[in-house]
Amino acid sequence: MERARPLDVPAIRKDFPILHQQIHGKPLVWLDNAATTQKPQSVIDALSQFYARDNSNIHRGAHTLAARSTDAFEQARQKVQTFLGAASAKEIILVRGSTEGINLVAQTYGRKFLQPGDEIVLSTLEHHANIVPWQMVAREKGAVLRVIPVTDRAEIMLEEYQAILGPRTRLVALAHASNSLGTILPVAEMTQMAHRYNARVLIDGAQSVPHMPVNVQQLGADFFVFSGHKVFGPTGIGVVYAKEELLEIMPPWQGGGSMIRNVTFEETTYADPPTKFEAGTPNVADAVGLGAALDYVDRLGRPAIAKYEQELLQYATGQLARINGLRLIGTAREKVGVLSCVLRDRPTEEVGRLLDLEGIAVRAGHHCAQPSLRRFGLEATVRPSLAFYNTRDEIDRLVDAVRRILRN
Repeated sequence: MERARPLDVPAIRKDFPILHQQIHGKPLVWLDNAATTQKPQSVIDALSQFYARDNSNIHRGAHTLAARSTDAFEQARQKVQTFLGAASAKEIILVRGSTEGINLVAQTYGRKFLQPGDEIVLSTLEHHANIVPWQMVAREKGAVLRVIPVTDRAEIMLEEYQAILGPRTRLVALAHASNSLGTILPVAEMTQMAHRYNARVLIDGAQSVPHMPVNVQQLGADFFVFSGHKVFGPTGIGVVYAKEELLEIMPPWQGGGSMIRNVTFEETTYADPPTKFEAGTPNVADAVGLGAALDYVDRLGRPAIAKYEQELLQYATGQLARINGLRLIGTAREKVGVLSCVLRDRPTEEVGRLLDLEGIAVRAGHHCAQPSLRRFGLEATVRPSLAFYNTRDEIDRLVDAVRRILRN
């Protein structure tokens, strides 16, 4: 197993130009990483260089820039394959983000294979992006959604999950880590349980890949999605991993250029995967940026990132738990760096605004995961969320600001 070497956080912070500014006269503390992460200079440079030197459409051009752009795009795909531990680059589809990725699977695999009465199993902890697409396809196909409950600590109730699984279970869709409460789901075990019923499993990795090592073959996932902007890369780029044998039998989703082999007015034959699922001009520049972001994360080392962030999470949890009038929501034993909380007699939006006046950026709202919060009788929480460039000093600033808010 790769050994975690300590992170040099002061040096890392120098790589992120956006962190070195003042908001309302106070140094910025970026604690909204579950919504989006900031970008290192190497990613910004990769984007700038692509547009300054290489910009071209890809795959069909006969000229040098087309060749360079094509190579850069396909190298990004290979970097994603390595990053996820996929068996082949053919198993990597480049899309706009996790949301588009889940919709792609729902509208291709789901529409082709779901039958009336089939069951789609989700957890209470899902992001809306892993609920709504399944509702849409279930309504169209006559399938049924089943929901796995969670404990008061926001941990999956595995016995209940086992009871839900059955011969009608066709697909299980799970967050690897909850964006609203931080819970890390035991997805390898849950995938194994689903496969006993020949169900397919989709894992939403948007909140896991930035924070821990992930290997899709070890997890056993049939489908895995993530978003570039959550892993220190650009917005507008994301990934669908799918097992090659599934991509072969799935119909295309969108039609257009690139995804075809031959077109006549009578009939179209489609290209092989992954091209079959990448209609139109792809987001070449942001794919290059994503590749640069994955290089950056790999240079730091995901075991080192996970170790540092867990230490920071434990420190932050301990500090916030001591504040009289603050209630932490979601206290799972296995968590990513998400700290959902509510303050006594203080609306969450007001807390978010007051923290912003202190230069502290957090999310305040339902986090596109309303069912997970309603399980705890809430419509909204304040959600500081951590990344490897955050520090204990920043946690202390958050704690001091929260104490002041509660006093006033």
